[in-house]
Amino acid sequence: MSNDLAIAPVETTEERLLRLVASGWIFLLLVALITIFLVLRPAQFGSGYNIQQLSINAAILLVLAVGQTYVIITGGIDLSVGSVLVFASVVSAKLMLLLSGADGTTYGTTSAGWDIIAIGILASMAVGALWGALNGFLIAVAKIPALIVTLGSMGMALGGAQILSGGVDVRAMPEMLVNYIGSGRVLGIPALVVIAAVTVVLAGIVLHLTRFGMHVFAVGSNTEASRRSGIPTTARLIQVYAISGLMAGIAAVMANARFSTTTINGHAMDSLATISAVVLGGTSLFGGVGSVFGTVVGVFIPIILLNGFVILGIPPFWQTVAMGAVLILAVWIDQLKRRLRKRS
Repeated sequence: MSNDLAIAPVETTEERLLRLVASGWIFLLLVALITIFLVLRPAQFGSGYNIQQLSINAAILLVLAVGQTYVIITGGIDLSVGSVLVFASVVSAKLMLLLSGADGTTYGTTSAGWDIIAIGILASMAVGALWGALNGFLIAVAKIPALIVTLGSMGMALGGAQILSGGVDVRAMPEMLVNYIGSGRVLGIPALVVIAAVTVVLAGIVLHLTRFGMHVFAVGSNTEASRRSGIPTTARLIQVYAISGLMAGIAAVMANARFSTTTINGHAMDSLATISAVVLGGTSLFGGVGSVFGTVVGVFIPIILLNGFVILGIPPFWQTVAMGAVLILAVWIDQLKRRLRKRS
């Protein structure tokens, strides 16, 4: 028998433990949190009303986080999503008011029909996509770092929204938008949750089952190698940031419908919240690794933590402490997974 046969390296106990911890830990954490709060406060936490509110609270952030997932998988970052949401919401609301002939300072709702609402929705999505495409162009073509570009556009979009609105929220929305999307239901499920679920499913299919999604992962793994293999890396980066902006435009419509007003000062932390959710969900800050399903889990972690703390009577600011610790843990585990991949 030949002694020249290659012997495969044996995985050590430490490596097996690291691999076990690194795989699916955030989902196990979510299950653990749900179990703990159900045991401690079953009637309150497990009620149908509370579950519905958890889902509604997660819907807008989840749509934003889907776009951020695409961006971070390419090795980038988008700090502008919250401000782009605000800008798109103001443009959409002002346009619907103009077309309906209503006074922009009116409180409550207007009688605009679905034709005007459709124009407002399309305008919000188009404005968001254009902001994202501008970010992508500056990053991919002008070669400006993503952190600087999106930090700049964060200020520009928010400032633009304040200029358009005079710094005052648009307080009137079409009644049909509020009733059918903001508080409406589809087969008993809140419409906002349905919109978020459809967005997640479509984004997951595109990311994980199409050539475009394969290119997104390839660009994040090695941009230069992707370019040499024929992938149009510049176009893909512009498209990915346009998708992030598009998600912000969709989230803007959802926010307008839910709150019956624009919320100019209500989205300052959305960018950090989406980045945290994406990283918690297992998407690597270094690019090339991630999933939409993981982002869904990452979005629900802070929402369930805050909800559970409130039900238990724990001051909500402890949620910030807990989330900081979980985020650091997520990045550390990402480092462990990178180390395991190198050893493999």
